[in-house]
Amino acid sequence: MEALIIVDMQRDFMPGGALPVPKGDKIIPTIEGLIEKFKKKGALIVATRDWHPPNHISFKEQGGPWPRHCVQNTEGAEIIVKLPENAIIISKADEPDKEAYSGFEGTNLAEILKEKGVKRVYICGVATEYCVRATALDALRHGFEVYLIRDAVEGIKPEDEEKALKELEERGAKIIRSADV
Repeated sequence: MEALIIVDMQRDFMPGGALPVPKGDKIIPTIEGLIEKFKKKGALIVATRDWHPPNHISFKEQGGPWPRHCVQNTEGAEIIVKLPENAIIISKADEPDKEAYSGFEGTNLAEILKEKGVKRVYICGVATEYCVRATALDALRHGFEVYLIRDAVEGIKPEDEEKALKELEERGAKIIRSADV
């Protein structure tokens, strides 16, 4: 069984949002095409999201590095790709005092995937060098076969993004393109 994991495709991470990935919106059509492909295959579709309380530890006013973003039940936290009704939404970093970049951190994602018999995960979304990287590394740690879809991820700084991709490949992730799926 396979799963498509869509990382943090939320309004606040798009151009014009509180914490934008400069070209994050450019991958939306590719991701929506992948959703259709995986839906037809009967694969599991998972979307992760930052789901911060208003006083989250990562916010500058709480001493963290980031501006307020993806606050629970706000427009900025909204997932902006069209998900099927049966998609599983994983909320992360939803406690005030716990940060989480990975979709596996502090969630039951690994258990859900294993219960459903998933062996191989395909990862897309934003930002490559932060939450995509952390999610892919944790997927590898949990024993999944990991495919990162290069034309369906977007980073903030190209040099940091390339470094993250190289690290993921060295750790065992396979870097592919959406046409290879």
